[in-house]
Amino acid sequence: MDSSHTALSDTRRRAAVIFIFVTVLLDMLAFGIVIPVLPHLIEQLAGGGIARAAWWVGVFSTVFAVVQFAFSPVQGALSDRFGRRPVILISNLGLAIDFVILALAPTLWLLFVSRALLGMTAASFTTANAYIADITPKEKRAAAYGMLGGAFGLGFIVGPGLGGFLGDISLRLPFWVAGGLALCNFLYGYFILPESLPKERRTPRFELHSAHPLGSLKLLRRHPQVLGLGVVMFLVYLAHYVLQTTFVLYADYRYDWGPQAVGFVLMLVGACDGSVQAFLTGRLTPRFGERRVLLAGLVCGIGAFALMGVAKQGWLFLAGIPLMALWSLSGPPIQALMTHQVDPSEQGRLQGAITSLGSFAGIFGPYLFAQVFAFSIAPTSPVHLPGLAFVLAALLLLAGTIIAARVTAHTAPLAGNDPTHHAADAPDALPHDSSH
Repeated sequence: MDSSHTALSDTRRRAAVIFIFVTVLLDMLAFGIVIPVLPHLIEQLAGGGIARAAWWVGVFSTVFAVVQFAFSPVQGALSDRFGRRPVILISNLGLAIDFVILALAPTLWLLFVSRALLGMTAASFTTANAYIADITPKEKRAAAYGMLGGAFGLGFIVGPGLGGFLGDISLRLPFWVAGGLALCNFLYGYFILPESLPKERRTPRFELHSAHPLGSLKLLRRHPQVLGLGVVMFLVYLAHYVLQTTFVLYADYRYDWGPQAVGFVLMLVGACDGSVQAFLTGRLTPRFGERRVLLAGLVCGIGAFALMGVAKQGWLFLAGIPLMALWSLSGPPIQALMTHQVDPSEQGRLQGAITSLGSFAGIFGPYLFAQVFAFSIAPTSPVHLPGLAFVLAALLLLAGTIIAARVTAHTAPLAGNDPTHHAADAPDALPHDSSH
């Protein structure tokens, strides 16, 4: 291989990694921007006051989760058959169109339809994760997924704040900005993004029987460790919904925190979480191995939710945020370990299955934690513990930790964790064209 070929390969590889990071960042910005204004737009179109709007917000959230649960495996299977690039580009263009429809929707039913379409196209995260598996050597995947987690955190920090600012100017303006971001993402990818999955590594045909949630779970079942880690991933996703569902009400009930205080706390959560994933995962995983980092992250999550559940003072709840940020160390190793067990031609379907697990948790997770919180503060409740929902989340992570310890007990360390391993031994991140 000549030096010009290597330089070209490195340039294309860097461009690809940067694009995937930017894709996830812009997608999270786009979604974050509309968080503060979508409920108010629903309230405006639904009529009937806040109570009716709250009911419709719940319906919209459930529909979004159900649609994403159904279509994430489709995107994954399509990317295995036709390549990652076209699926990512179509997804980004679809997001831009969906946000424009949201910006223009004059009626609630059209807003409902566009929200469902958003669930179909929002699964670009699925293909982005498969892309990372294509271009990254096994021993570096946990760090790469950590960087994507950093993009999630950064988007979550900036997006809602920007959306609130824009929403004060005009209720529809955040949707236009979100659509513009998605369109810029499409154009950037059209001119910059190389394909990561060569034709010889793609599936020979699009298999409909595996392009649905139940079909994608068959892929998990073929690999015992992947199935076990899939259960752990589901429990992690489920536990996370305690924050989205009960945090605002819990903070108001127990600590008398208003919207401004809650906003600052959420920004702190996003900043800590993004920093851990972006800067610690890549440093700790090569040193201690994926299994140890995974288990340590889950233990930190147990401690964080348990502390938040029993904290009677606000400062004690805040003390749990750094622990909760360390919980995010568990996500990238889980994904990396799962990708190690699956063939390159099945990475898209694997990521589709993982996304479906998260969407499935989103179908009933909010209802579960909302009901537990309501039970815990009811005057007739036999146990008055306002933080019971957080304690339940800690128990879910405890179960996940036990399962993870069992299924990874015989995981061999990767070459990248071996001090005698040299970078030159790692496979090229992007496949070279055979014409070179």
